[in-house]
Amino acid sequence: MPPNDVSALTALSPLDGRYARQAAPLREVFSEYAFMRARLRVEVEWLIGLSTLGLAELPPLPDDAIERLRALVRDFSVEDCSEIKAIEAQTNHDVKAVEYWIKRRTGDVPALARAAEFVHFACTSEDINNASHALMLSQGRFVLQDRLRTVHAKLRELAHAHADLPMLARTHGQPASPTTVGKEFANFAVRLAAAIDGIARVSLLAKMNGAVGNYNAHLAAYPLIDWERFARRVVEELGLAFNTHTIQIEPHDYMAELFDGVARANTVLLDLDRDVWGYIALGYFKQKLKEGEVGSSTMPHKVNPIDFENSEGNLGLANALLRHLAEKLPVSRWQRDLTDSTVLRNLGVAFGYCLVAYEACLRGLGKLEANPERLAADLDDAWEVLAEPVQTVMRRYGVPEPYEKLKALTRGRAITREALHDFVRALAIPDEAKHALLALTPATYVGKAGELARRC
Repeated sequence: MPPNDVSALTALSPLDGRYARQAAPLREVFSEYAFMRARLRVEVEWLIGLSTLGLAELPPLPDDAIERLRALVRDFSVEDCSEIKAIEAQTNHDVKAVEYWIKRRTGDVPALARAAEFVHFACTSEDINNASHALMLSQGRFVLQDRLRTVHAKLRELAHAHADLPMLARTHGQPASPTTVGKEFANFAVRLAAAIDGIARVSLLAKMNGAVGNYNAHLAAYPLIDWERFARRVVEELGLAFNTHTIQIEPHDYMAELFDGVARANTVLLDLDRDVWGYIALGYFKQKLKEGEVGSSTMPHKVNPIDFENSEGNLGLANALLRHLAEKLPVSRWQRDLTDSTVLRNLGVAFGYCLVAYEACLRGLGKLEANPERLAADLDDAWEVLAEPVQTVMRRYGVPEPYEKLKALTRGRAITREALHDFVRALAIPDEAKHALLALTPATYVGKAGELARRC
């Protein structure tokens, strides 16, 4: 097999093989082609901006020249990218290859031919790259948020649909005060909404201030221009926030904040995956069957919670990468080193594993069917959980040592309805309170769970 014959079956990464379909939306965002297109856009907008400064050597570009420049970005193709890569093979410098390609493609336009040496004027490569990464992250964030919001919507749907369906809760794995199925989903919906908001709040920063962040070359050429104001304008017109103080690189602190935010959302979903997996194991949920699927190569009866397992595994991979990015990228030796450059090429890998995980979680949630009979049976076997309301009412009416008495009755043992009722009937509390406790069942002892579920 030729070494470059890459297909879904020969791809080194499952993101380009087994999970290629799920990761596909990110190819337009983080691929080498997408990175090159973003660089081209930054170079073009910098040149167009320069032409508005009234420089004697760079008259304002006519509309047709500006349209030609922006058409390079709008119509940028994989073939164009390949041409830049061929130039890079000679220059051994990717950003310089973009500069040369722009000059090649615009030399037939007189105004642009005259402006040729203002392409990449006073820029260091990092001016182009950092803005390009921010543009890519803006698109990538949109893709992730879109799928996270879809997961959130599904959680809300499940929370509302099962708001009043009683369920035995568990703390430390042991029977605890009952809740409802909907309230459990609502807990995750609220947490995920907060995480999504945190991701959205991160400002994506960029700088265009030269080799070490001080506009040295800019001022050497044109000392009367307010270069900081101009750089801010270009960055903000790209839809990014301007960083005033940098070394040669934009310090990547905002990236760390963004990746931490995504990792927090992923942690919420990982917690969800594990909880739902456990509830499936308890029989609280069934999974909708798909014709032709096999759960085990030897045990025909099995319907495994594979979607939640797939999601959990890929969330772990995503968070390992995101946390490395968040810890590594803000650290640069002196003005810069190149350790960030190679690491930044893995933005799409981290986001790709996120996307695979979100899709798997959605598939799993879509297969869930609550099992009311199993839920009811579990509740009916757990009358001991009513020790909590009984001892709390006893406290209200001054019954001595209520906690200790219920502990002696219930701790570590199964309690029947009859045994608990015998205990309540013997209590020295008002009849009204006694009747209320006798009317209580594990299935009705759910507090505000239904209301809270509907409020997510």
